[in-house]
Amino acid sequence: MAVDETRTLEYEPHIGETRQYWRDMILGVNDGLVSVFLLVVGVVGGGLVTEQVLLTALAGALAGAVSMASGEYLATKSQDEVFEAELTLERHHIEHFRDEEMAQLREFFDDMGVALEDLDSVLSGFENNDAALLNAMAALEFGVVESERRSPYRAMAASGVLFLAGSLPSVIPFAVFDSTRVALTWATILALAGLFIVGVVKATVTRTGRIRSGAENMVIAGLGGVAAWLLGDLVGNALT
Repeated sequence: MAVDETRTLEYEPHIGETRQYWRDMILGVNDGLVSVFLLVVGVVGGGLVTEQVLLTALAGALAGAVSMASGEYLATKSQDEVFEAELTLERHHIEHFRDEEMAQLREFFDDMGVALEDLDSVLSGFENNDAALLNAMAALEFGVVESERRSPYRAMAASGVLFLAGSLPSVIPFAVFDSTRVALTWATILALAGLFIVGVVKATVTRTGRIRSGAENMVIAGLGGVAAWLLGDLVGNALT
């Protein structure tokens, strides 16, 4: 008796509403992990004691979080304002230069591969529908889809809060251990583990190799750590 090996494929949903904020989330936590870790390694290499390293790490974490949050807010808000200005101009074009806009839309659909014999029927749906024409031109000409627009406040929160979260593995050991060497060892272990996890999470979302992504993230930070230690040691020796 033949065995039916046919399997029903399951529909895999997209990421959804968080898609446009993944850049902010990954950048925030990864930057917190890397930059504060390198800062800690550098000042330990320069000869600072545990309390001094802790103060430096806390200051670096706070400064980095504020910088990331404000930078993302301003960048996202500025980009959104540019889009709004372009959409306002597009409404003017649709009202006063409709034929030109329809011709441009025809070119877009043609470039997308819509068959020539189907273009007229496709475009007919936009002839007397200003809202549909505006949405189509916004998506095809400016790459603006309403559901994909980013909130400056959410981008700010994602970057700033996750930067602070990423800085914790390099800060906490210096608040717990008196020995600088022990604290740095734990900071290194925790930071590299965090970087590996971030790489795995990113690869899970992007459906790429998880181990490779995690290892790649660790190696980049590890090389940076070696460079930071050497620089700190060089400067520390020069100042003593």
